[in-house]
Amino acid sequence: MSDNINETNSKKGSGDTKMEKAIAQERTDAKKGSWILTAIAGVGAAIGLWAMVAMAVGLSRADWQVSEMFRQYMVAIGVIREFETMVDFYTHIKGIEYIIAVAFLGTFPVFFKYVNQTKATISE
Repeated sequence: MSDNINETNSKKGSGDTKMEKAIAQERTDAKKGSWILTAIAGVGAAIGLWAMVAMAVGLSRADWQVSEMFRQYMVAIGVIREFETMVDFYTHIKGIEYIIAVAFLGTFPVFFKYVNQTKATISE
């Protein structure tokens, strides 16, 4: 009787080894996938930590004033600049005024056409 059980187990075992190999391969693939996900999360955490430290250092150098840090950032990237004379300053403002005027004159006709549409009524 025990021989029959061993034979049955050995027959099942040959089929199970293919199944076990497939399961082992899936586990290996899952481990690789989780390792990659962990690596990506680690890089993201490092970048996030670096950004928070950079913000904290920037705020401490700007005497914890967010607006001053924002002004320094805008000066650094060239959005605003420090002017030597008032004439330079007002010339810069006038240039921005012209850009705003051109944008307004370009978008106003489109806006007016959209607002000035007649409403159609549906009658049965």
